[in-house]
This record gives sequence, C-alpha cells and structure tokens, in this order.
Amino acid sequence: MKSTLQEDDLGVLYMHGDGSFQMPWSLLWPRRLQLPAPRPGHPSPAAGLRALLLLLVLQGAATTTAGPGQPEDPQQSAEASLPRGLLPQAARAALHFFNFRAGSPSALRVLAAVQQGRARVDPKRGCKVDLVFSTERYNQEEGEEERLGKCSAHVFFKNQKPKPAINVTCTRLMEKKKRQEEDYLLYKQMKQLKNPLAAASIPDSHGHIEPSLKPVWDLAFLGSSYVMWEKTTQFLHYYLVQLSGVKQWKTNDDAIDFDYTVLLHEFPTQEIIPCRIHLVWYPGKPLKVKYHCHELQTTYLQEASGTVEGSAMEPAELSNI
Repeated sequence: MKSTLQEDDLGVLYMHGDGSFQMPWSLLWPRRLQLPAPRPGHPSPAAGLRALLLLLVLQGAATTTAGPGQPEDPQQSAEASLPRGLLPQAARAALHFFNFRAGSPSALRVLAAVQQGRARVDPKRGCKVDLVFSTERYNQEEGEEERLGKCSAHVFFKNQKPKPAINVTCTRLMEKKKRQEEDYLLYKQMKQLKNPLAAASIPDSHGHIEPSLKPVWDLAFLGSSYVMWEKTTQFLHYYLVQLSGVKQWKTNDDAIDFDYTVLLHEFPTQEIIPCRIHLVWYPGKPLKVKYHCHELQTTYLQEASGTVEGSAMEPAELSNI
C-alpha cells in the first residue's frame, strides 16, 4: 500500500497508508499560542517544523523492515552472521588435508592469501564454504624465486564437529620430477643414519633447527597436517609449535618409521595440545598416521592412511595463474 503525505492548515505533515505516522499538532504546539511572525530574511517556524517532520518520515521509511508477507531472507541473515575469519579457517583446513594427501615433505605448502570465497549456512547441517586462495612453498630456499600456487576448495564444516569434509584442487608449485628427487634425497638421509634418530625440542628454545634435523621436522609437519585437519572445526584451528620428542624405529622394509610428540597451539583458546604421532612414510606412497592427543579430560585416538574422506588433486599447471 502506498503511503501519502498530507499537510494541514498549520503546516503539519501526516503520513497515511501503511506508515501510520500520526503527529497531532496539539502535541507539538498548543493551539492557544500564536506563532511569532518571522523576521525578514529568516524562515518561519512552521517551515522548519515541516522540514523536521519530513526528515523523520523519510528516516522511518528507510529503516522499515520487511512488511507482512515479506519475511527476511534467511540466507542473507545467515551470511550477515558468519564469524570473522571463516574463509582463512577453511583455507587452512583445506591445506592441512592437501599436504597430508600429497604425502610429500618437499611439496608442503602454506596459505599466502584468500582471494575470493563465499559461505552458506544451514543451521541443521553446518556451513559450506567455496573459496579460491594462493599458496607458497613451506620450504622456500634462500635465493629461490618466490612462486605462488593457486587452490580452489569446497569445505563443509559439520556445525561444531571436527574433521571438515574437503575437496581441494591445487596447481603445482614445483615440477613432479624435482619433487620426487627432493623426497628421495630426504629419504636417503634418514635411511643412512647409523643409529636410529632420537631427538627432543625441535626447534630449540631459540627457534633454531639444526640442518641435520630439518628432514625430521618436515616429516613431522607432514604427519601433523593430518592431525590438524582432523581436529579443525568451524571455530578452532591449530599450528605446529614444537617437537618435544622424536624416536626413529629400525624396520625390515624400506619405509621410514618413527614416533614423535608434537605441541599444537590451539586458536582461539590459546591452549597447547600435546599429541603423540606414529608415522610411516615412503616416497610416492600414501602416508600412514596414528595419533592420540591429550586435552583436558579427553583423549583422541585416530588412525589414517592416504585414503580418507574427501579428495585432493594436483593437476598440471593451469593457464593464467
């Protein structure tokens, strides 16, 4: 219904129709008072009053919510209530999953920037996020030309449950042959140790990692990617802080097998979560991970290989990237 404005003999505006704006003149100014005559060059009080009432009417029309039969858009309402940092949260979860599935310590990548994304919330099921983001090599060598990769991902957070469902596709940051060579070099370094490796506090209290322990840290980062993906929720994410203990096992097969304890920094709670992880790795084969984490009174026991829920793909180089 269209609203109309009418003006009475004393210059008071009334709003008719669905606005139902009523302002009797008797409430604004007693009729028994006479308005003073305006001075030359000054507007009359009635003109100023008309302007004020017109402004109130226009503001009321601008802030009017949806009328009867026009409910608020639930999707628009849900988007307005999306938590801050949701897109980076989804990108980090996708990268944890991608790193684990790639199974290559030489091809580890971290988030550079979120380029675009959108989210849809279903209060009963959870939050679905579609996004595109750029990545960079985790092990960027000194003097190496910086090169950004690009990933697109679909991430579904099941309300506040951990382990989001993920489908992610990324362009290559390095040639497959070079990645295989670097992985095999790391593998040889680990296999050629005369005694099984045993170490603690990587990095040390000064943040330094001995070059001989760098392969251990990279493998631990690779295995921890699985743990961090499984523990991530819509509101919690994790960073690897330190290895507090490492023990390598001698094996009769060709795989590298070791146990280590990691400290994960949980955000936004700021808690430090210790997790014991058992990792089995061989270049080019799916990574195998078992772990359990202690936090408060809850212990998480999980086991995984390279085939888990979701999918991660690394196609040939895409054009225009």
